[in-house]
Amino acid sequence: MKQLNIAVLIPCLNEGDTIFDTVRSYRDSLINFNLNIYVYDNNSTDNTVEEAHRSGAIVKYEPIQGKGSVVRRMFSDVDADVYLLVDGDMTYDSKAASSMVSKLLENNLDMVTGVRISEDENTYRFGHRFGNKLLTSIVKNIFGARVSDMLSGYRVFSRRFVKTFCANSSGFEIETELSVHALTMRMPIDEIDTKYFARPEGSQSKLNTYKDGLKILRVIFELVRDEKPLAFFGSFAFIFILISFILANPIISNFLDTGLVPRLPTVVLIVGLSISGLLSLGVGLILDSVSKSRREAKRLAYLNFNKKN
Repeated sequence: MKQLNIAVLIPCLNEGDTIFDTVRSYRDSLINFNLNIYVYDNNSTDNTVEEAHRSGAIVKYEPIQGKGSVVRRMFSDVDADVYLLVDGDMTYDSKAASSMVSKLLENNLDMVTGVRISEDENTYRFGHRFGNKLLTSIVKNIFGARVSDMLSGYRVFSRRFVKTFCANSSGFEIETELSVHALTMRMPIDEIDTKYFARPEGSQSKLNTYKDGLKILRVIFELVRDEKPLAFFGSFAFIFILISFILANPIISNFLDTGLVPRLPTVVLIVGLSISGLLSLGVGLILDSVSKSRREAKRLAYLNFNKKN
């Protein structure tokens, strides 16, 4: 264990009240590992940087706003054998870190997620809890039922995962992107139940329930479009063609009875919908082939990655 280099990655925005205790708690919990703790400040206006320096962490900066931007920078800059990603607000149980790292190493996994368990309903706001369950259910139904807390910010990664992950998100959507990446690549992943605590008094969440929830929904929409284009565009094709058949039925019946074609505008609409449906199906088939090629390229990069690089 001492030979492995473990990097604890902590993205921070105005966490001056908690970052010192956060760094100290993970240093104590991972005492059996060769540990480096990185705090990446994201334009904090309080004493986050000073407290991070005082804790002994390696302090770096990311000027582009958003958690996704910080994670992208951390994954690019930091070299380690194992990466632990956690928030700097003291809401996650640092005592679970050693078990998460050990599970990753012992089972040769690429990601272990800390599933948040809270005994106090007030600790985990209803809006966040409901939104997480809803969004997780959507992802499970589309990409696979191997995640139960998609929006958890407490994760351990292999070097192979980190160095072959192309982060596109800018904000809190990054957790969704991490989960979907692991699912679409069919990586070996697992979860561990971890305690989830209330924020210390004076500390405020940066997550906006509705605004960030809509952003996450948009990212799921985009990921479905990019990763499953045949299903995405095929559903539109099905809707367009179904509507055209429903509209055409009375017109065809009337033509068979009278030999006349009434309601010319409806006929034009039916033709337009039919063409749109066939075009959507064609686009889906073409993009599905492109998506498979991209997925194969990513898979080869993942399989060929040398952990010692």
